Formats: sequence, structure tokens, C-alpha cells
Amino acid sequence: MCGILAVLGCSDDSQAKRARVLQLSRRQPLKHRGPDWSGFYQHDDCYISHQRLAIVDPASGDQPLYNEDKSIVVTYEEYGENFVDMLDGMFSFVLLDTHDNSFISARDAIGITSLYIGWGLDGSVWISSELKGLNDECEHFEVFPPGHLNSSKLGGFKRWYNPPWFSETIPLTPYDSIALRRALEDAVIKRLMTDVPFGVLLSGGLDSSLVASIMARHLSGTVICIPIVTPYVYYMQVMVAENLYSYLITTPKDGIDAIEDVIYHIETYDVTTVRASTPMFLMARKIKSLGVKMVISGEGADEIFGGANKSTSAWGLELRVPFLDKEFINVVMSIDPEMKMIDMEKNRIEKWILRRAFDDEDRPYLPKHILYRQKEQFSDGVGYSWIDGLKDHAELQVTDKMMLNATHIFPHNTPMTKEAYYYRMIFERFFPQARTSCTYYLYVALCFKYLVDRSDPSLCSFQNSAILTVPGDASVACSTAEAIKWDAAWSNHLDPSGRAALGVHQSDYEQRLVPVKSTTKVVDNGQKSTIDKTVTELTMRS
Repeated sequence: MCGILAVLGCSDDSQAKRARVLQLSRRQPLKHRGPDWSGFYQHDDCYISHQRLAIVDPASGDQPLYNEDKSIVVTYEEYGENFVDMLDGMFSFVLLDTHDNSFISARDAIGITSLYIGWGLDGSVWISSELKGLNDECEHFEVFPPGHLNSSKLGGFKRWYNPPWFSETIPLTPYDSIALRRALEDAVIKRLMTDVPFGVLLSGGLDSSLVASIMARHLSGTVICIPIVTPYVYYMQVMVAENLYSYLITTPKDGIDAIEDVIYHIETYDVTTVRASTPMFLMARKIKSLGVKMVISGEGADEIFGGANKSTSAWGLELRVPFLDKEFINVVMSIDPEMKMIDMEKNRIEKWILRRAFDDEDRPYLPKHILYRQKEQFSDGVGYSWIDGLKDHAELQVTDKMMLNATHIFPHNTPMTKEAYYYRMIFERFFPQARTSCTYYLYVALCFKYLVDRSDPSLCSFQNSAILTVPGDASVACSTAEAIKWDAAWSNHLDPSGRAALGVHQSDYEQRLVPVKSTTKVVDNGQKSTIDKTVTELTMRS
């Protein structure tokens, strides 16, 4: 995905300011997002910079975009702010109207693209695709909320995305498996618009497998599948035997060595995100080396069926997610929620309505054992040894004594495990502003003999921006904190892995870990020959 950085209404329109904005956008903070071209525009005290990843019309699609007199984008001129709701897809943008120096910025409905907004002491507004563009420049910054726009004329945010299912009314539309299937097929096909080589991410799970299957039907013989070799990839030859695909074999050590780079790029210390983003980070690098610039993924399905990611942008790779298509979401969200509930008496597991929609006996989309396999989080699906290896590594980096002082060192979102503490240390090394400013305010308060509660977030004031962009709550299997109340046993296993859902996951943490060797056959994309790859699979057995 491309990268944008805008500085709007600053008090400095000097050459030095222009050079600083150029430096921020074209060097380390954002350049990785758009390695193909750079665009820059200045009008009075407003600066807009764009780093382009050329997917559609690589030869002549550079940005910023202008209308005929190079003042504003044409669609806005005709419809005003209402044009945002007409957009379909993933996007973040900044629009500058040079007639009056007013501006609008907006983010897509679901928040697939990353976007941050910040404010400077001089009254300027900063918009950036990544936190790194704002961290050293703004007095305060925060995540730009999905489905919103920010307008200088309004003086703040306005929600532009208001689908019918936002209301409290319970939807009652009967489940229609054919309609659901067609909606997903349309969402996948819509995202095949590209002028560069592309592929599909295939983890071996339900969601990515369905996406790959739909693509294989629509583009017979042209799909490039790029899986991580896991216990679940063996069926690929059955599903897409006529298509080319490459592979990536990784070990937990490869991932652990990449952790610091991953946290720098994804800009979070959230345990779930780090676990899942690291394999994706490694895979994105492999994909880019193959000359592929865009991939389609099964991400997003868990959220809309009760079950986006900067790690690909780190390598200048665009990730498209059909499960988060606006029209597809409307179809899913209109279905009676009773049909989405797990009902073991009726043999309905999680995401049953999706599985049933693609259960075609005459022309199967997937083998039955893939279509009805239990959900695995990506960080679990790449092999249970990955998460276990992370925990073992964190044990060596974080001592028991360090954990005893965790609430004092990290009063906000205090890490509860050594793994979380390890990620937090790395994050605050890259984004140190919060800790420095907290220490400064504490020092000033003590000098004036005020009684200070160090855990009071007001001490850090706006300077806590970086750490405040990361949500935090107790979780089991990526649940909200509320779900922990459902089962008393879960409160003793506060881990975002699906295996922490005791009594639900088939391989939960109470089972015994047994290493088992399995052989996976892989077709090499370059040689087109069959190669036997033996990988160690860690499975759970009672």
C-alpha cells in the first residue's frame, strides 16, 4: 500500500520546513510503503507527500492527483464531502482545496489501511500512514478512526460510514447460502484489478483456501500461491494442481530474529499482532523477491463471521482483503445472528454459514476436511512451536524481578507476561517519547513538592501518544475482556492463542504436546518439480 504524509496549516512555509517534510516521507518512516515513485505538493503553508506503490497503471498513475486547474480532485468538486461514501475499497487520503486552503482526510470503512492524525504546537494538523511520521513532530497524535473523515471546515471528525446494521435492531434476513457465496465471489473477483504480477496468500485454513479456490476458478492456470509450509499445506496439490506456486519454509528462530524489525514496522506491542505479523513479515519479503507486488488474503473473515496488516507494507507489498468488502459485509451482517451461533447439536461449528455456502457436492470448492476444519489463528496455524518458541525466548530476556516492577515501569497497559514485557521493551526503544516525557513531568512535579501518583496517566499528558495507540485488555483467544467471564477456567490462561480456550479448542493448553514428523510435498515454482520436504509438526494429543 502507498504511503502519505501531509502537514496542513503550519506556521512555517520556509524551505527548511519543506525539506523536513520531504525527509520524513522519503526516508525511513514511509518510503518502504511506496518504493516506485514519490510525489510532493506545496501550497502556502500546506504540504502533501505521497510514496507510490504502483499496482494499477504503473506508467502514469502518479500522485498527488489534481483537477484541470490543479487545485482539487474532480469528484470532490462535484459532490463535496459526500463523495467519500461513494468510494469502494480500502483507502486513506488527504484532499486539499487550494481555493480556500480547506482540507479533508478520510479512512476506509473498516480501517484496512493504517492512518494516524496528529497536532503540532503551531496549530498544524499532520496526517500520516504510519506512526513514525508523527512521533517526533507532533505534541499529540492518535489513530485515525475507521469510517470517519476529518474536515477543517467541520473542525473535527465526522462518521461517513453508517450502514444499516449499525443500529441496535437485530437483523432477521434468512440465511441464503447461494447469496453469501456469490457475494464473496464478487468481492474476490473485484480485487483482481491489477497491472502487475499478483498472488494469493494460502495458510491452509478455511478463509485463505476459499479465496484461493475462487481465484483458481476465475483465473484458471494463472494463480501464484505462496504458502508457509505448515501441517496444513499438503492439500494444495489437490486444490490448485494446475497452478504455479512457491513456498517458504521457516523456523521459530527465523521469526525470533525478525521480532525487532517487525515491531518497528507494525508499530505495536500487542502480543497477538506481533505473533501473527512475524510470519507474515517473513513471507512478504519472499513474495516481493518473486516479483509479486500484490496479494489477496483471507484476513477479516474471523471478525465478520464471529471467528490488514503493516507487515506486508514493510516490503512494498499490497494486501487485498475480499472478506472486508463493503457489500459482502452488508450481506453477512444482515443475516439473522442466530445462524452464526455455534450449535453442536446441529453440527454447526464456528463460521458454519460460510462453510455451508461453499459446500458444493457437484463441483467442490475445497476438500471436506479443509472446509470443516477447526479454526486456527494464523500464529497457531504456522505451527504451535512458533508461539512456544516465543515464550521460551522471552523467558531468557525478561527476569522475574523485572516482572515484579512491571506496574511501575509500564503503568499503562501493564504487561502481564514475559512475552508481553519483551515486546513492550522493544516498542518503547523505537518510540521513546512517552517514557522520556513521563520522567520529565514526574521530575518537575517532585521538584515543586507535589504528591504524585506515578500511575496517573495525566502525568504523561499528550506525550503518551505512542503507547496509547495500542489497545490493551485481558484476552483469551483474541476475545474481549468480557468473554473471560464466561468460563472461570479461562481466567487462569490469559493468552491470545486459540489454545487458551480450554474445552473448546481441540488442542488446548491442557493437552499433552507430542512431536510428530510428517512429510509435505511441495512443487517448486521455479523448477516445477516435486520435492519432498520433511517438517516437524507439533501436535496436541490427549
